[in-house]
Amino acid sequence: MITRTHTRPVTVGNLTIGGADQIIIQSMTNTRTKDVEATLKQINRLKAAGCQLVRMAILDEEDAKAVAKIKASSPLPLVADIHFNPNNALTAIENGIDKIRLNPGNLPLNSVQTIADAAKKRHIPIRIGINSGSLEKDLLAKYGKPTAQAMIESAWHHVDILRQCDFEDIVLSFKSSDVGLTIESYELAANTFPYPLHLGVTEAGTLLGSAIKSCAALGTLIHEGIGDTIRVSVSADPVEEMKVAKPLLSAFGLYTGVVNLIACPTCGRIQYDMLPIVNEIEDYVNTINADITVAIMGCPVNGPQEASRADIGVAGGKDSALLFKHGQIIETIPQDQIVVRLKSEIDALVASKQSN
Repeated sequence: MITRTHTRPVTVGNLTIGGADQIIIQSMTNTRTKDVEATLKQINRLKAAGCQLVRMAILDEEDAKAVAKIKASSPLPLVADIHFNPNNALTAIENGIDKIRLNPGNLPLNSVQTIADAAKKRHIPIRIGINSGSLEKDLLAKYGKPTAQAMIESAWHHVDILRQCDFEDIVLSFKSSDVGLTIESYELAANTFPYPLHLGVTEAGTLLGSAIKSCAALGTLIHEGIGDTIRVSVSADPVEEMKVAKPLLSAFGLYTGVVNLIACPTCGRIQYDMLPIVNEIEDYVNTINADITVAIMGCPVNGPQEASRADIGVAGGKDSALLFKHGQIIETIPQDQIVVRLKSEIDALVASKQSN
């Protein structure tokens, strides 16, 4: 197990971010926050998909006031995304928000002091979000372009403001759409600040593009022990983000309850329509929280042996498929029964593990 870099822990609802060998998965709703019903529906879907913390955009007073109703029914701790209106931050705090995303340098110092006092009284942390695409003009002039050093200097500016307000429950993020800059910025931050780090690659694109960028950048950082919470940004329904975040953390032993689906890349030996089966089973296991491995292999020549670590699997042939468990062939089944039998065996395996 990789040991996380020690950071100052903060409390967010019933969660602790930092100070432990864990990474909290979070996402952000894309509903209008003032639409309480729609927002809660999405939060519940995110919870079912494995999300642990959810952020909401607070664009106006109506959004901020809606926090109270959402908080009353939300299964997850809530984060308010605030930009330039200090009153929205104060209203969100008064209505029970668990964490705030706010850059203090965007607000007058007296407003920051008021927010910091209110947040400190209620033990609400503040995340400072540094983004390479929105660095201060003076820093861009100084460094010529977005650099890791520029992002750290920007963070210091905001951190110093909160420290002047006697506020230390801080979380930091250093997001970029550039993989190399993301890695360098977080590595430098981990050696500079004592605060928990929120990992993310911003503007990462669609599910495939985001998965590639996020796993390249965030996987590197996680392997180095950097990061305390993570959001995999995807240009899609936020539930899609869980499809990348959970397996990524699971690969490093930092998340349990992910079904590991393995499948061969196919070759000229394949004699059945395997890919639709892989896609259907992948969709099916995405709804299951269990530490099991399922294999779908292309042929019976090497399939059972190559996938011997799988709890359950199939290897297709011309007219039938071999059903195997832990590399041992159990029976031969007709091709048109592969999906039904696999789902049945997966359900039985999950039920057996839950009863134990």
